[in-house]
Amino acid sequence: MLGIVSYGAYVPLWRLQRSAISPGLRGEKAIAGFDEDSITMAVAAALDCLQTSERESIDGLFFATTTSPYSEKQAAATVANALDLRRDILAADALACLRGGTIAMRIAFDMVKAGSAQRVLLTAADVRLGAPESSFERDSGDGAAAVLFGDSADVIATILHHYSISNELMDVWRLAGETFINIEEDRFIEEEGYLKVVGEAVSRLMTQQNLAPKDFAKAVLCAPNPRCHRSIGAKLGFEPHQIQKPLFEEVGNTGNAYPLMLLVAALEEAKPGDKILLASYGDGVDVFVLEATEHIQSRGLGLQAYINSKRVIDDYRRYTKWRGILPLDKGRSVLMPKPSLKEMMRRQDETIRMYGSKCRVCGAVAYPPQRVCAKCHTKDQFDMVRLAEKRGEIYSYTVDYAAGGLEIPIVTMTNIEDGGRAFCLLTDASPDEAGIGLPVEFSFRRSYQDIIPEYIWKARPIRIRE
Repeated sequence: MLGIVSYGAYVPLWRLQRSAISPGLRGEKAIAGFDEDSITMAVAAALDCLQTSERESIDGLFFATTTSPYSEKQAAATVANALDLRRDILAADALACLRGGTIAMRIAFDMVKAGSAQRVLLTAADVRLGAPESSFERDSGDGAAAVLFGDSADVIATILHHYSISNELMDVWRLAGETFINIEEDRFIEEEGYLKVVGEAVSRLMTQQNLAPKDFAKAVLCAPNPRCHRSIGAKLGFEPHQIQKPLFEEVGNTGNAYPLMLLVAALEEAKPGDKILLASYGDGVDVFVLEATEHIQSRGLGLQAYINSKRVIDDYRRYTKWRGILPLDKGRSVLMPKPSLKEMMRRQDETIRMYGSKCRVCGAVAYPPQRVCAKCHTKDQFDMVRLAEKRGEIYSYTVDYAAGGLEIPIVTMTNIEDGGRAFCLLTDASPDEAGIGLPVEFSFRRSYQDIIPEYIWKARPIRIRE
């Protein structure tokens, strides 16, 4: 059977109170940490999706985003490397369109259907910025989702039908070199864009396939703002209980990741035989009809666990510094030299794939890899082992108050489960929260380097306990 084999999602730990943006606003928006971007969040969602899946069987990876850290360089290559996928896969970015995730979803499904790939992984993430105190800043949020397509007996949901419309309209855009999203006034977006085009696409698909609103357990309707979302359900004839919760007050509109995140939420609640309508919007519409199978209970950590795991802040200045909107006082900061690109290439297995060394004589594990075993002192007798999915606990730590920067660096020595020790930074924690014996897991993040994107694995307190 063809369809979705597994799914995953990621919502950053941090939430900004919307009242910090404008007094009187309700709810929160999810915000990426100071060392997170679309690449790191895509990796986190993909790891949640893959779990115990056999990665050797993955033949393709698509990464959808409008906020790639690169204007010219493939981000999917970094994501594939961090996930430890094979090198002989098709990796591609889907950029500059809010439907990038669902466009790639259709391509991934068609690749598996045509037999050109056994399994294809799709991941989407965005960290979009609206001008300070704008309506877009209030409605948007950061997050990621991932879906694995394959031809397997344990498919959890299959795609029954799909339909697309391409539509030229300047309602939401960002020109080259611009930092903030531009949006037209709400009534124009609603009447000439979202309601008109989504209504047309959904109606045509249901007419073609002889379907009615009552046939669906859930309608996943991805709207640019709460006003559009309130209007579209009634226009299409769906009852309130059929419409998937849009998460505007918990997370926000997460751009490319938004349709896939709401799909993950719907799959988490689905029962065998449930039909789900998915409609995404952005320069047109993609509509899918999916049906859950009897294997729907097989799932990753999913979206709801990440929504429940959060830390709320009401410091708007801290948020704007994280996003680079307010300049950082670098008077006390340590000057970080430009990283050596040749060294970055040579250390990929260590820094991006997180491979450590395991001594062939005594079995001791070290990260970063060491030529000489710290336990038995054997030289150059080791195998490389992946550590990214391991957990551990802090053995010792140092807080560097003199370093400056966006957040105070916390350097740790971490004991890894099943043996070994890792030297790495601690993230998503304050100095007061660091402590010997703190349970941690590893997370793919940006380093403190801001000249060019440089990625490393850091330790973080365990967010979700299974």
